[in-house]
Amino acid sequence: MADEEAFDLETTCFQLITAAGTAKSDYMEALNKAKEGDYEGAKASLEEGDTSYREGHAVHSGLVQREAAGNPVKMGLLLTHVEDQMMAAEVFRAMVVEMIDLYKRLDGKTEADGKGQEA
Repeated sequence: MADEEAFDLETTCFQLITAAGTAKSDYMEALNKAKEGDYEGAKASLEEGDTSYREGHAVHSGLVQREAAGNPVKMGLLLTHVEDQMMAAEVFRAMVVEMIDLYKRLDGKTEADGKGQEA
């Protein structure tokens, strides 16, 4: 039984790592599209990244609910890596949104009002 639970946790960790990695790739693609002036494409890539991130977040919420229900989740290097990747994807998205806004300003597509806007 312990091996089955460890395998389930390992599988869950890899699902989360995959979701975070896909989200970060989509966010980078959004930035590259904005750099080329394709703001509609950038918005679509941001949305794809958000979808991947939400999928990972749903799995992550399951781990948190498990812990809250009194079923401890064993913390190890793999789960630590998961937490790092999820946080990195969230921060990466915020920075990409700000950089897209800067590209829009440089292209004269938005006013410099100091408010970061979604692509």
